[in-house]
Formats: sequence, structure tokens, C-alpha cells
Amino acid sequence: MINSVGTPMPKIAHSGTSVTGLGNFSGPFISLPWPAGRGDSYLYLGINVSGGEVRVHADSEYVLDPGDLILAGRLRPDAHPAREMAFFRVPLYLLDASAKALREGPATRISGSSGLPALVSQFLVSLARASSSQHVAVNSRLALNTADLVALLVNEVCDDRRCTAPPESELLPRIQRYIQDNLADSDMCPETIARAHHISVRYLHKLFQAEGTTVGSWIRQRRLDACRTDLRRGRRSVAAVAQHWGFISPSHFSRVFRQAYGITPREWQEAALNDA
Repeated sequence: MINSVGTPMPKIAHSGTSVTGLGNFSGPFISLPWPAGRGDSYLYLGINVSGGEVRVHADSEYVLDPGDLILAGRLRPDAHPAREMAFFRVPLYLLDASAKALREGPATRISGSSGLPALVSQFLVSLARASSSQHVAVNSRLALNTADLVALLVNEVCDDRRCTAPPESELLPRIQRYIQDNLADSDMCPETIARAHHISVRYLHKLFQAEGTTVGSWIRQRRLDACRTDLRRGRRSVAAVAQHWGFISPSHFSRVFRQAYGITPREWQEAALNDA
């Protein structure tokens, strides 16, 4: 059995496949150990693993040749024999924000005959075979690699369709407000921020890079600004202020404060109290 890119198509033996239900749908999805994240929104992906044409039902009927893929917000896997289609669902928080726009639009049929789609097609068919036969352990690293490949495919589709993610002019300010509201949380990091907004860490970094900064630098500057205001009031010690605003190490806080403002936190506090 050969697909449209000349690659042998593996037979999918579903006797051992892990399956997960989707809402009112009872069809099987190949389950991967995605890392924990917030939200239960997914982008659904189906791939024709048979040697012939398959008709897939999403928002309408789509005809898939061997190796072709379909991306959609909803799929009906229960309508297709397991030997013809393999279905995946990828959490949106592992993908770039553009995936949300793709999910909310009509389903997208993608030819698996060449280019990046062919590579993704071959990888997913092999993954489906491994997941079904249990010959290969599907671990969390492989799940993340799968998400990265799907993210690349989504970006290419969105470039072709000129679909857009939620406007960065809206998303970035929302993220910045979230950071400002959680400055005192010393555990706040790019991973937690990305999960809270259902975007990938990579896309989060991209948003801040477009503004000429980094996530870490922006958080650090907001914390320093908050510390400077707090120190001016003189109600707490330097160490207490640093800890309150998420700086774990007082010595690190003193160093970055001096780099930012040219004086130590204690010097700033004393100067502010003398001027009062």
C-alpha cells in the first residue's frame, strides 16, 4: 500500500489503541501524554491512512486522498472505519494563537503529497502505527514534538489563507495586565503565562520580541518599578520589599536594582525618606 508521496502506508492495528471520547462523539482519538495545561480546547486533525479515497465529515464533506490531512474545530471520527483514518486532537495551549482562528473557521483539507504537509503526514502515520501496536513508547517528549510539527503546519496553512490570530494589539496588553496583577508570584514564568492565555511559549516570546524586549526583562522591570515605589514609602525593609515583589534573592535584587537605577535599593530608600 503506497501513499501519494511514494511512502509505504502502514496498516493501523487498533486493537491496542488508547482512545478518548469527544463530547457526544464516541470515535477514537490517538491519545498522547500532553503536558498539563489550562483549558480543554483542541484543534482536531485527521489523516487518511488507507490506500484509497476517504470522505470525511466536518462542517461539510471533504474528500481525502491517501496521506491527506484535515484540520478542524470538530470532526466525526465515529463515521469512519478505524482502518481508514487516524485522528488526533492537539491542545490549543501548545500551539500558536493562530490555531484558534483556524479552529473557529471552516475545516481545512491539506494535501499530503509534498512539502511540509508530506513530512507531517508521514510522521503522524508512523505515530499512529506505533501508538496502535505499542511497539514504541509514546512519551511526553514525543507528544511535544508532535505539537511542534502541527504548529508548523498550522502556521503554513494560516499564511496561505491569511487567517490571523487574535490581534496582537489586544493580546499583548492583556498579557501585560496579567503579569502586572501577578508580580508578587515568584513562580510566575513564561510557561505559566502562556498556559493562562492558551498560547504557546514560543508565541509568547514572539509577542514581546516584536516590542523589542523579552518576557523576562519586562517582568523584571515591572517588579523593579513596584519595588522602587514601595521603598519610597519606607514601611518595609529592602529584603521584605524584594521578597514581596517576587525576588527570591535579596542580593540579586540589589544587583539588578543598581543596574537599572544607578544606586542601591537602600540608597534609594534613604534618599526618598530624606526628601519626604
